[in-house]
Amino acid sequence: MTITLSPPPPRIRAELVVLDERFRKIAGDEYVECLYDGGRWLEGPAYAPAWRCLIFSDIPSDRLLRWDEVSGHVSVFRQPSGYVNGNTLDREGRLISCSQGDRQVVRTEYDGSRTVLASHLDGRRLNSPNDVVVKSDGSVWFTDPPYGITSNYEGHAAEQEIDGCHVYRVGPDGALTVVADDFTRPNGLAFSLDESQLYVVDTPAKHIRRFDVDGDKLLGGAVFAPCEAGMFDGVRLDSAGRVWAATHEGVHCFDPDGTLIGKLLLPDVVSNLCFGGPKGNRLFITATTSVWSWLLTTTGAPRW
Repeated sequence: MTITLSPPPPRIRAELVVLDERFRKIAGDEYVECLYDGGRWLEGPAYAPAWRCLIFSDIPSDRLLRWDEVSGHVSVFRQPSGYVNGNTLDREGRLISCSQGDRQVVRTEYDGSRTVLASHLDGRRLNSPNDVVVKSDGSVWFTDPPYGITSNYEGHAAEQEIDGCHVYRVGPDGALTVVADDFTRPNGLAFSLDESQLYVVDTPAKHIRRFDVDGDKLLGGAVFAPCEAGMFDGVRLDSAGRVWAATHEGVHCFDPDGTLIGKLLLPDVVSNLCFGGPKGNRLFITATTSVWSWLLTTTGAPRW
């Protein structure tokens, strides 16, 4: 089903804050484009190269949407979706989603059926999986705050069965383990280019932490960067290891040394982002009710 809406707002001039000359070199177009403006709270953008499309979530509307790169049309990919939040692709191009409403991490198979990858820890239901990444060995790593069970707005109001909000790993053998248990509300996460480190947002704490990855364990966890504009949400890396983070005022870009080098300011609170497009240099941004696009001179982190 194609969604028919009035044309989105025209492109707007990119409002940049250059804090370091390193940022000026990677900023591309002078404009950002609005691809869609009809959501309630948009999240979880994931670019699918084989489909030439962007999959993203409209959580309160309980649906996954699909923006077609060729036609520019937006259609419903799945409804109901299980109040899906974060999405990513695995090495085989299958969609991995955090289903807040079902309190599961699920994989969409090639035939459209869904396989549950994680739902319980020691017999207790997960809180509400939020964001997810896949490592090159096939393991799936995700965060599990309670946002989907605190009310009926983004899921189903329910009691929290697990003591705490953790970061989890699903091994290639399907085993679910806790890899970090000292978070208030873990949220966005992303691996470094060589997968030796994992960046994890703790939203209420207003910072990003960086862990060392030791096989199926996480070590350390020092603060990588604090948020100076509300709170962090989703994070992604580019091909130079820079960290791009969603904030309340737009997108912040950090050098691998932790320096905030620049910002892209947007009119709405930004929830998440991802790189995509044929060359991987298009930054897709979900911001409250809208999806924005910004063409850069850098590319997203390579996929294995």
